[in-house]
Amino acid sequence: MMMSSSDDDIDDEINDTQIATRDLHKLSSTKTKERSRQRSSADDAAAGEKWMKETATSSTVVGSLIITIMFTAACTVPGGNNQEKGTPILLHDKAFKIFIASDALSLFAASTSVLMFLGILTSRYAEADFRRSLPTKLVIGLSTLFVSIAAMMVTFCATVMIVMDHRPLYVVPIVMMASVPVTLFMFLQFPLLVQIFRATNYGPHSNQFDRKMKPWLLSL
Repeated sequence: MMMSSSDDDIDDEINDTQIATRDLHKLSSTKTKERSRQRSSADDAAAGEKWMKETATSSTVVGSLIITIMFTAACTVPGGNNQEKGTPILLHDKAFKIFIASDALSLFAASTSVLMFLGILTSRYAEADFRRSLPTKLVIGLSTLFVSIAAMMVTFCATVMIVMDHRPLYVVPIVMMASVPVTLFMFLQFPLLVQIFRATNYGPHSNQFDRKMKPWLLSL
């Protein structure tokens, strides 16, 4: 009887040891997966930070050039100014009104775009920033940059209309050529904007993005 009781105690100790070993193995496996997930998330964030900084830097340069051009164009209006009053000579011309309106729109849109990209460059790049803050700034920056480029082309076309005295033979081909860069920019950047919108909290896949950052930054 004593040996049977001793054997039972030994069996219980063996079972307890096996259970403890199994639980320890599960805990170790869970921690390993968690460390792997954190490492992968950190790598994604680093790659995303690098890509966004490069995009913001190049876009800031483009926006700054547009601001400079549009500001210069507003100061040196086509047709010149009245020497006595200082007002533009073609103030009441329709093409001149289009020129002023599109020039102002391009200047303001480019300024907004540069401010958004500067916000990206000065961001902390925390994981939470990739969910809403950074994608929002990127979408606004690219959208306003597109608006500024389109308005700049309209300004150019209005200037051509004034210089060529509204002659369709010269104006129409130039307007058609001016639409090419705007169309190219739209086709190149629009898929990116749609992908960012769907991946962030604004889109239908926002919960998936919250669980793990979508690799939209890495697929570009």
